Amino acid sequence: MRGIIFLKDVAALGLTAFGGPQAHMAMMLRLLVDKRRYLTAAELLELTALCQILPGPTSTQTITAIGYRLGGPNLAYLTVLVWMLPAVTLMTLAGLTISYLDKDQVAHLVQYVQPIAVGFVAYSAYKIAEKVIHTKTSVALMVAASMLAYRFQLPSVLPLLLIAGGAITTFRYRKMPVLEQKKPLNIEWANFALWLAVLVGAAVLGHYTRLLPVRLFENFYRNGSLVFGGGQVLAPLLYAEFVEFKEYLTTQEFLSGLGLVQAMPGPNFSFASYIGALAMRQEGSGIGGQILGAVVAAAGIFMPGTLLIFFLIRFWDQLKQYRVVKASLEGINAVSAGLVCAATFLLYHPLPDTPINLTLVAVTFLVLLWDKFPSYVIVLAGLLAGVVF
Repeated sequence: MRGIIFLKDVAALGLTAFGGPQAHMAMMLRLLVDKRRYLTAAELLELTALCQILPGPTSTQTITAIGYRLGGPNLAYLTVLVWMLPAVTLMTLAGLTISYLDKDQVAHLVQYVQPIAVGFVAYSAYKIAEKVIHTKTSVALMVAASMLAYRFQLPSVLPLLLIAGGAITTFRYRKMPVLEQKKPLNIEWANFALWLAVLVGAAVLGHYTRLLPVRLFENFYRNGSLVFGGGQVLAPLLYAEFVEFKEYLTTQEFLSGLGLVQAMPGPNFSFASYIGALAMRQEGSGIGGQILGAVVAAAGIFMPGTLLIFFLIRFWDQLKQYRVVKASLEGINAVSAGLVCAATFLLYHPLPDTPINLTLVAVTFLVLLWDKFPSYVIVLAGLLAGVVF
């Protein structure tokens, strides 16, 4: 019964979680931590930090890890499908109807959703800092991480900051209680081996068969295995490969899809299904072929991150038994809070600095703090305002 309730909550997030990984974490914090109490805020931060160190979609990996902890592998697999299905379906439909979409109309529709998403991130930063920052060291690490992340806007900086924060507080391990008995560390290599086998096998199969669906799967699987930093980092890589090099779609089509995915709930990696649908046009296989392209693209982009988090989550709790690892979590959590603080300002900068946008950010933050309205009501109100005004 608890698993069914959890999947309903995942479906609700998949339909209403706008704004990228940082905003997703704010909604997870509100629904899965504060309301349902599936885990604590510190545990959510630990999982998020763990997923940020790995390549792949951070939000998807985080919510999959939560599903695994609640109900094992079966619930985790269902969690991935339920979480990604709304966004992948919507972006596939967008790919099928791209000739009827206009970039300016998309920008007009999402004009109020974007500052609302920044408000969600600001709320997340506040709640996380409130729950995990308890020492002067944590405060210092949070401030330093936020400043460095703001100054050096590179995907490689994020895992380095997390590792550095953990390393700094590791030296305080003697303050941690000594466990009488530790479970032996048992690492299961099956999912790591499967990830590597699919990576090599897809490349070989694509090279010899030259079938476009197979090559699309390999292309997206490779990108999903190598990209750190989420959908914002993935976009330029996909543009270079599928627009500039392979010319599967035009710059205008790419930008239209990139704007549209910002208005979609769920993971930004669903952008892959949009590109997959458009890439299959050259095969002349009709709507069925385009849907196949969207499916293999979505499978390719989401599979590597899922396999890697399945590999790590199985022995993460055992690893935390060691005092050195447990001490490092203070620094990891503090840096994670700092990264969310930096994200609040980084996400606001591309928006027009108007009184309306500033007001929407502030009002969203206060409404969430008031805790009287569900997250999806706020987002839907923003979308409705984009239609009306």
